[in-house]
Amino acid sequence: MMRTATATRPARNDRENEDFVAASSSTVVLLDGVGTPVGSDSGCKHGVAWYARTLGTELLRRATDDVHDDMRAVLAESIKTVADLHSRTCDLGHPGTPSATVIVTRGSAERLEYLVLADSVLLLQGSEGITVVTDDREARVGQRYRESMDALHSGSPAHVAAHRQYVETLRQFRNRSGGFWVASVDPSAAQEAIVGQHPLSGLEAVVMLSDGASRLVDRFEQASWSDLIALARQDSPDAILERVRRLEAEDPAGDRWPRGKASDDATVAYLAGLRPILCAPSVDVRHASDS
Repeated sequence: MMRTATATRPARNDRENEDFVAASSSTVVLLDGVGTPVGSDSGCKHGVAWYARTLGTELLRRATDDVHDDMRAVLAESIKTVADLHSRTCDLGHPGTPSATVIVTRGSAERLEYLVLADSVLLLQGSEGITVVTDDREARVGQRYRESMDALHSGSPAHVAAHRQYVETLRQFRNRSGGFWVASVDPSAAQEAIVGQHPLSGLEAVVMLSDGASRLVDRFEQASWSDLIALARQDSPDAILERVRRLEAEDPAGDRWPRGKASDDATVAYLAGLRPILCAPSVDVRHASDS
């Protein structure tokens, strides 16, 4: 048996959290809704939080109930179901139509299956070390367009405008060859997800992170993946979020750590078994191949 603990916080208390996390007896899903910048449009009357919550709920149901179905097929059917729910009321052809990153883990008697679509991070800690599973294609595309935004103070009118332009530019590369892939309206995006499995017998801990939480390591560089797992294990998933918020508060203008959002929705799911962690692990990083 695995035990699961989760934590999630919105970027600001006066705005809806566009992350979503939920668990069943066998499955955990974590989605990070792709936000619509101030002054931009999505063509959807429901909004990003609705999309992440609705897709996450459908995905959790299917992954739990359809235990023999391929994880990509489960995601594809979930995307199609949610698209059908708002196809008559919303403009699904709008370039800003709601979308989300996806992580799913599903346990069976012998193994843990996983799926990762887009830049949320999955950590698998086993007897041979930590495996980091993420898809960095959006970051690689975005690197070409973020220099002017990163040079501005976060929250300033100029930065808000530059961030809107950055997001709208990246929409041109969403869900197409040579760009990056997220869950949105096209079920075929599921075929771009990273999938794999790990024997339960060698699995000591699993951590699922939206990029608002993983920034502790991959943007702020104030902890290692091993540190982050230890923090979740020894304290709680919320301790990770608290540390992220402290660092964001220390650099509100983004001078030390340039970023699109001074503070982001942040979510952690932690899964652990009964076996103790006996040694400090090495790290192996997996990324999606270029396509």
